[in-house]
Amino acid sequence: MMRHSAKPAVTAFFDKRTFSVQYVVADPATKRCAIIDPVLDYDEKSGVTATFNADKILAFIEREGLVPEWILDTHPHADHLSAAHYLQEKTGAPRAIGAHVTDVQELWKGLYNWPDFPADGRQWDRLFADGDDFRIGEIEGRVMFSPGHTLASVTYVIGDAAFVHDTLFQPDFGTARADFPGADAATLWNSIQEILKLPEETRLFTGHDYMPDGREPQWESTVGEQKAKNKHLQQAQTQAAYVELRNKRDKSLPMPKLILHALQINMNGGRLPEPEANGRRYLKIPLNILEGAAWE
Repeated sequence: MMRHSAKPAVTAFFDKRTFSVQYVVADPATKRCAIIDPVLDYDEKSGVTATFNADKILAFIEREGLVPEWILDTHPHADHLSAAHYLQEKTGAPRAIGAHVTDVQELWKGLYNWPDFPADGRQWDRLFADGDDFRIGEIEGRVMFSPGHTLASVTYVIGDAAFVHDTLFQPDFGTARADFPGADAATLWNSIQEILKLPEETRLFTGHDYMPDGREPQWESTVGEQKAKNKHLQQAQTQAAYVELRNKRDKSLPMPKLILHALQINMNGGRLPEPEANGRRYLKIPLNILEGAAWE
């Protein structure tokens, strides 16, 4: 029997290089778990990949006696490479993402000039539609389509916890940007309002923390706290005001340093490019497709 209002155990793993938060979400009763938004380490200066973050997660799962049932990404990330494929190789757990990843694939296959890229989501084991159910052990999970930051973003509601990716950050930092290809501030506002309709005590877990004023990293809040304290939602209390605030702020932000590196991996389910004839793998970086962003 699935438990609709259960309290899963949530363990966070913070990656300082990309400010990303990765999660292991477990049903304490059955020891079943899901891994959410895992990071594949990548040094853009040397072009070297590593599995430091993913191996920490694997060690934790082994130490706690957990059994992975899912490897979940909330969206194709623009600021880190996904370790989902590596973790599937290690655990055998199925990988899943929102069904609108196909929209991201279709958009970016054009930007990368990959006419033969299969933009049908076949790279994942399951594509979640809005409202789809899944389970972790005996705990029920539900998928909310939450676009705006990207065309494909979803929120995973698992028991009393919601993994809101790049929609809401901690209240002292505000909300996510909406200036990537396919993003839209008005759509993001609507997605945030749907998340805030969850019960006030719902625990919200965000995908990044940028540690404003040098504080220690944080990633957990509640719906009630976000309603009362989120700086962007306090400053802009209508959709029109939020769109104005969000667009003005986004014009001042540089693009993530890994966006062109990461999307070609992440829209392919976390798979690295196939080796070429010399045995080496190569990334493809299109020039001048993200014009207008601020320079660091």
